[in-house]
Amino acid sequence: MLCRPLSLATSALACATLLLFSSCRTIPGTAAKRSGDEIIVAGQLFHTGTPVVTWMDAGGYDAYRVERRFSPYAESSYEQTVAAVKDITVPNRYSARTNTLSPTEIEKIRGGGWTLPQLQNVVDQFVLHYDVCGLSKTCFNVLHDHRGLSVHFMLDLDGTIYQTLDLKERARHATTSNNRSIGIEIANMGAYPPGATKTLDEWYGRDATGRTIITIPARVGDPMLRVKNFVGRPARPEPIRGVVQGTDLVQYDFTPEQYAALAKLTAALTKIFPKITCDIPRGPDGQVLPHKLPDAELAAYHGVLGHYHIQTNKTDPGPALQWEKLLSEARALRN
Repeated sequence: MLCRPLSLATSALACATLLLFSSCRTIPGTAAKRSGDEIIVAGQLFHTGTPVVTWMDAGGYDAYRVERRFSPYAESSYEQTVAAVKDITVPNRYSARTNTLSPTEIEKIRGGGWTLPQLQNVVDQFVLHYDVCGLSKTCFNVLHDHRGLSVHFMLDLDGTIYQTLDLKERARHATTSNNRSIGIEIANMGAYPPGATKTLDEWYGRDATGRTIITIPARVGDPMLRVKNFVGRPARPEPIRGVVQGTDLVQYDFTPEQYAALAKLTAALTKIFPKITCDIPRGPDGQVLPHKLPDAELAAYHGVLGHYHIQTNKTDPGPALQWEKLLSEARALRN
């Protein structure tokens, strides 16, 4: 039997059906691209609205690797690392968030990872640090290559956020809060007593117009900033003086780019993790507490906080951080 030609209408309908069906299918082997602002939480992608470089991206920092990132490659293996670095005694710089899990739950997460609801039930703090390294490149070098430590995020001078681990991992950044927290190291040279600001004098200067700029020392080499020819400036031009842990300190502010990125990340994290309230530890007068929380209060606290709220021997993120500015912008973004 001869095939009869399709009518024009029937042919058009067949083509439309084929096109519709094809557009709904995933074609094997086609690339799926990230937009570049996502963070990874229990294997899922969440938008932040600000540039994020993950450990899987070119130029990222991978805290899952056991070798040193900045030593010569031929000398970077774990075996050579433990022989050369006394503070690194185990391959991983992170562990699992098992402290509050039952034996049955531990078996599930060690075999197949976390579900998002499981992780949301455990994580209730977002801890802010300054890195006293000045650059995310140097921060990762110190933490990963020399101290055997880790942090989920690093925030560079130019506002680039680096994610080094999935947030399901227990990073080593804040002692007693590690199991329940997410940590970020913000590139900043830190705070010092008045009269002991030699480090700040090296890292901050004036441009030809007299404006304050960040002067990265030549000995640092390539700063590995993502924004080419970036000139960093503190959000406030003069050093900020304040008291943390009962100590008088001087610190330069963070850059406007860092504040903008941190506000967006804070907004994202406090939405993804409902237990992280978009607030900080406050005293009876409503002011930010500039010292460690008593143990019982820390155990009950859930929200954003500084490293100095957790440990008496820490002063980061220092007196310069504009907490109210950060949180008001994060709340506006959440809404």
